[in-house]
Amino acid sequence: MTQPDTEEFYMKRSIELARKGAGHVAPNPLVGAVIVHGQTIIGEGYHREYGKAHAEVNAINAVADKNLLCESTLYVTLEPCSHVGKTPACSDLIIAHKIPRVVIGMQDPFGKVNGEGIRRLMSAGCQVKVGVLEEECSDLNKAFITFHQKKRPYIILKWAQSKDGFLDKTRLANDQIPPAWITNETCRALVHKWRSEIPAIMVGKNTALMDNPKLNLRAWTGKAPLRIVADKNLELPANLHLFDRTQPTWVLNQIKSERHENLEYIQLDFGNQFFVHLMKLLTYREINALLVEGGRKLLQSFIDANFWDEARVFSGNQLFENGISAPAFNGTMQSQEHFGNSTLTLWEPLC
Repeated sequence: MTQPDTEEFYMKRSIELARKGAGHVAPNPLVGAVIVHGQTIIGEGYHREYGKAHAEVNAINAVADKNLLCESTLYVTLEPCSHVGKTPACSDLIIAHKIPRVVIGMQDPFGKVNGEGIRRLMSAGCQVKVGVLEEECSDLNKAFITFHQKKRPYIILKWAQSKDGFLDKTRLANDQIPPAWITNETCRALVHKWRSEIPAIMVGKNTALMDNPKLNLRAWTGKAPLRIVADKNLELPANLHLFDRTQPTWVLNQIKSERHENLEYIQLDFGNQFFVHLMKLLTYREINALLVEGGRKLLQSFIDANFWDEARVFSGNQLFENGISAPAFNGTMQSQEHFGNSTLTLWEPLC
């Protein structure tokens, strides 16, 4: 029998593999798989791209001698699927290859699976163990789990604030003064990495007007996210970077719905139910995670409406003395990391 510490070793490797799919598989989950014969890894795989082969398929295909599969153990971060979607059911493939033992990180919350893959494997005589490094596997797919359990995207708030708690110095739209940089190059590269891993990023009208952001991946490689801007009365000028057609962009407004190539205007009710309608829209379009980068009004609106799952807050060492205050929120600090003269603090809502 494989010892628990050995099981955790192979599951950790599966988690490492799963992370390689970040930014490429949404709205599917990140999944990694390892096949072990004796104490030797004979196959590895992960879900590389949405609509393509799942981790278990890639791991099985990587095994040179398929005759060894009937004497091996498959480690996988998420319950193998039991339904036919864009790809065949992974549980059926495991059964077909007579893999006798499967160790699973966590059960799949997706309604079409949710225990059915485990049941199917066990009915075929496969020995199944569930819950190895379950917390780590769950953390890997927070967006996927939130999307299926809460029927909305996983929402990440991000901002940078000065040492005395300001997002920016006081500026007017016609001042032609660029935003004050609070963090260093390392932090900015990290933000671009986040953008590459998350399907959509959102800003408010004032941020679009004052900062003219590109919201792309200048400091990282990967797939640029969908850009979303809230412009209730369509007041933003057409010469902003957001309208340059370099990546898909939504303009949420209360006036019209129309599409011009990858620039889409979406009419939405900006009343008291704005966030309810926004969550329905994002869920319908299969956006399972949203990074909200500001400004202060938009960030505070998400907080006040209790639509957020974590806040990533950078703090610099500058003193602004006055300006635009950082959002106010109640949260639990989860971690803190230092990057030179900047600090990144991760917060989660109070339970």
